[in-house]
Amino acid sequence: MTRVDFIKIASEKLKLIRIESDYTQDKMAEILGISKKTLVQIEKGRSTLGWAGAVSLCTVFRNSEVLELTFGGDPQDIILSLAFTDYESNEKTLGGKVWWINIKSTDEFRIQQNIISEHYRILDDQDRRICSSFDYEYIKKRLQELSEDCGV
Repeated sequence: MTRVDFIKIASEKLKLIRIESDYTQDKMAEILGISKKTLVQIEKGRSTLGWAGAVSLCTVFRNSEVLELTFGGDPQDIILSLAFTDYESNEKTLGGKVWWINIKSTDEFRIQQNIISEHYRILDDQDRRICSSFDYEYIKKRLQELSEDCGV
């Protein structure tokens, strides 16, 4: 997934998210910091949110069922992977039981791939996210480094 793909998908889901949240077009435009006219153009598919608008939408409405089903979980992980080439954090996850498939495992770590966005992440044995990226080669290299550091 690229930023362009992310923006396109977020823009296409804008109206569904607005309806799910039970907001008028005026209120939704105010929340996102855009004009009602721009919101209408986006909802009709004549325009897109842009990077900042898509990030705002997914951040403000991060608990949206529409977004969860669209992006396969929390869109924040995708945003960070797109914003930074190779994103690292140690945030606790649910272990990837719904939107993730295990690609490779060691005793201490495992690589997972999101079934919808297709980005990768490394989790430790306590389900904490170590890093995420769309670049599988980077993820494999990082797994090797982590395994060597742990003596695995």
